[in-house]
Amino acid sequence: MSWNDRLPLIAILRGITPAEVLEHVGALLDAGFEAVEIPLNSPDWRESIALAVKTFGHRALIGAGTVLKPEQVDELAAIGSKLLVTPNIQPEVIRRAVSHGMSACPGCATATEAFNALDAGAQALKIFPSISFGPDYIKALKAVLPPEVPVFAVGGITPDNLHLYLKAGCIGAGLGGDLYRAGQPVSRTIEQAKAFVRAYREATAK
Repeated sequence: MSWNDRLPLIAILRGITPAEVLEHVGALLDAGFEAVEIPLNSPDWRESIALAVKTFGHRALIGAGTVLKPEQVDELAAIGSKLLVTPNIQPEVIRRAVSHGMSACPGCATATEAFNALDAGAQALKIFPSISFGPDYIKALKAVLPPEVPVFAVGGITPDNLHLYLKAGCIGAGLGGDLYRAGQPVSRTIEQAKAFVRAYREATAK
């Protein structure tokens, strides 16, 4: 399934624990999310990702973020991760993810990094940190990228500014601290998830 067939919002659950992961991921999926990233600098990430994949892998693209090493990709593949997100461009990490059939979305900031990622087989790109570059920069970068490549804005995206990045040419966004902060109650996750889905729907309404 391509990003064109999914709600292109990636929930970033940095700091989530195994004890709470199922409740939060379930709430996100009920709100309309179809992609969830658990960064590898979260506690007990192996258990959290494995639980999420086993419970919700049939409903959503579940995977990992902040992936830095090829051996981590192999470990993620073994537990069923289907989404791989990185903060940087490490070609071997991207190639390894693609070889395992994962959806690879590496983080980049420049045209050079973007094309290096695409050469390694990346199926999508994450512009990070988007808030620092702004929509105009992303619009200019999009002008030189292949039009079919999905571009996600990540870093500082809120329900109030999401529409600016979509207008600049992003297919969607990765949502971190404004969607989920470690330790927050599920009620907050539900509230913010609904706000982001509503903002996306309003911005893309025909």
